[in-house]
Amino acid sequence: MPERERDELISDCVHCGFCLPTCPTYVLWGEEMDSPRGRIQLMLQESQGEPLTQTMAGHFDACLGCMACVTACPSGVRYDELITETRTMVEQVRPPAGRALRAAVFALFPYAERLRLAKAPLVGYRILGTPFKRRLPATLRTLLDLAPPVRRAVPLPPLVPALGRRRARVGMLTGCVQQAFFPSVNAATARVLAAEGCDVVIPAAQGCCGALSLHSGRKEEAARFAAGIVDTFADVDALVVNAAGCGSALKEIASLLPSDSRALALQSKVRDLSEFLTELGPVAPRRPIPVVAAYHDACHLAHAQGIRTQPRTLLRAIPGLELREIPDAEICCGSAGIWNILNPGPAAQLGDRKARDVLSTGASLLVTANPGCLMQISAAAHRAGRPLRLAHTAEVLDASIRGVRP
Repeated sequence: MPERERDELISDCVHCGFCLPTCPTYVLWGEEMDSPRGRIQLMLQESQGEPLTQTMAGHFDACLGCMACVTACPSGVRYDELITETRTMVEQVRPPAGRALRAAVFALFPYAERLRLAKAPLVGYRILGTPFKRRLPATLRTLLDLAPPVRRAVPLPPLVPALGRRRARVGMLTGCVQQAFFPSVNAATARVLAAEGCDVVIPAAQGCCGALSLHSGRKEEAARFAAGIVDTFADVDALVVNAAGCGSALKEIASLLPSDSRALALQSKVRDLSEFLTELGPVAPRRPIPVVAAYHDACHLAHAQGIRTQPRTLLRAIPGLELREIPDAEICCGSAGIWNILNPGPAAQLGDRKARDVLSTGASLLVTANPGCLMQISAAAHRAGRPLRLAHTAEVLDASIRGVRP
C-alpha cells in the first residue's frame, strides 16, 4: 500500500470510541492501545517517524483481526486494510524466536496432507491423557485441546454431478483445516450443492487459498497460494467456499495478484455457501429437524463479508428447527485463524465467554460456518463440563435434505 494512501486511511479515524465495546482485546483488558482506535494511533506514530518497537508490535499482534470494529465504525474506517498492511511491517521486525514459532505453524497449517499426518499423534495424546499434556509447551497443549476427534477421511470425486436439472457448474474449495479435520463438512457441502442442481467440481490438486498467511502479514506467501487457486479454478460459474476465513481472503484475491486478470475474474465468482444457495434459490425439499439451534456468526463471514441473513434464512426454512440468537454475538470466540494458538490464555477467556453465551440460549445444537470457530467453542464447552453438539451450516442443510439426524 502506498504511504500516502495509508496515511489517508489512518486519518479517517475520528477516535469516537464506537469500536471499543466490540473489540475482544479491549473487552478483556480495557487498554486503549489494545483497541482499534489505539492501534490506529500507534500506526499514526509510526507513519510520523516513530520506530516500530517490539511493544508496538505486541499491540498489533494482539489484534484478532475479527473486523467487528469495521462493522461498528460510523466513519467507515478501513481498519481491515490498515491492520493487514501493518502486520506485514511487523513481520519484518519480528525477533528470531517469534519468527521460528510462526515458521513452524505455517509449515503445517496451510497443507492439508501435513495436517492429516499430524492427526496420528492426537490418538496417542488422548490415550496418554492429562499427565502427559502438562509436560508440553502451552502452544502444543492448545493445539491438542482444540483438535476435534479424529474422523475417517471422506474421499470426494473430482466431479459430483447435479441431481436433476443442472442449474450451475461450481468449483468447491475443500480448504486445509476443513479437509483434514472436518471432511464430513466438505462431503455435506458437495451433496447439498448437487441436490440443488449443481455440478460440483472438486480438483484433487487444489492447495491452500492463502487466508491464514494473508491475515498474518505474510503477503508474499499468500500471493503464491492465491496464484495456485487461480490456476485451479478457471471454468466454473462460481467458486463456493464453506470456511469464512477462506472466503474473505478469496474475495480479496485480486489485490494479491494485481497483474493477473484471471484473479479479478475469479474474485467476482467467489461465494460463501450460504450466499450462493440463497442467490440460487432452493429446489431440494427440506425434511423436518426438530431441534433448538443457536447460530454463531463467524467473524470473517459477518464482519468481513457482511453475510448474516443468508445462513439464518436457510436454517429457518428447515421445518421444526427453532433458531435462537446468541447474546453479545459481535464478540469474537477467540479462534481468529492461528491467534488462539499463539495467544492461548486470552483465547481461552474469549472461548469460555462465547460458550457461556451459547449455553445461555438453551439451544441443544450450535451451528456455525467456520472450522476454527467449531474447534474453539467445542473446546470451551468441554472445559465448562457441558459439551455441545456442533454442526456446520452445510451439515444441517444436508441432514434436512436427506432426512437424517444432523
